[in-house]
Amino acid sequence: MTLQIRVAQLNFVVGDMPGNARKIIDFATRAHAEGARLVLTPELSICGYAAEDLLLRPAFIDACDDALKTVARELAGLKGLHVVVGHPEGGGLRTRSVAVTRRHNRASVLCEGQVVCAYDKRELPNYQVFDERRYFTPGNGVGVFEVEGVRVGLLICEDAWFDEPARLARDAGAQMLAVLNASPFHAGKGPEREQRMQERVADCGLPLIYAHLVGGQDEVILKGARLPSMSKAKPWRGPRAFAKPIWPCRPRLARMAWR
Repeated sequence: MTLQIRVAQLNFVVGDMPGNARKIIDFATRAHAEGARLVLTPELSICGYAAEDLLLRPAFIDACDDALKTVARELAGLKGLHVVVGHPEGGGLRTRSVAVTRRHNRASVLCEGQVVCAYDKRELPNYQVFDERRYFTPGNGVGVFEVEGVRVGLLICEDAWFDEPARLARDAGAQMLAVLNASPFHAGKGPEREQRMQERVADCGLPLIYAHLVGGQDEVILKGARLPSMSKAKPWRGPRAFAKPIWPCRPRLARMAWR
């Protein structure tokens, strides 16, 4: 069984939701013409990373919602194409005495004009440059969807560093894992990240593919990654760092998946 995938390792600009939506639309349109039926964008690709306190503004979230709807509408005619888009979602409760954040760091799967699956990040990092608990509420669900007969389980960045999210996706029927990521560049971090992803593969018995941002915002540098898409049998290399390629991959699940 073969599923053609494209990974959109692109420079999504913080706050340019219309421009980011256009990048996704153009990329996905080209990918579909080349035979892909699954396109992965990185974490928070609609709004860019890291948007920080912009995420607390209702108008910013509304603009993200509008951009997501634009992507869904403009790609609606591409039959069978599934596009995974990272974006913030939700609002909050605010009174004179209390403010409660109810936003999520979400991955939505768009297909023929509809959101066919949504997954909210479960593990929210709150160290070094990360301050996600200030902006988001952790999710408690599982995101598994089917494309071309293959069941794909979604994870977002920090989720892939822990056992439970991947195991839950596997138990929900996933045959492979797709990780949306936006990890800032950190010297020496690459080998550790690869090791953690290999641990996920070994623990849950599923192949894994990884989508990463490239670019920068203030002091945060996002290099993309030459991180392999992994299986127990045969790792294979991804796009090189600090590049914006159209990255094709055709994992053969009969060879990559095991129990």
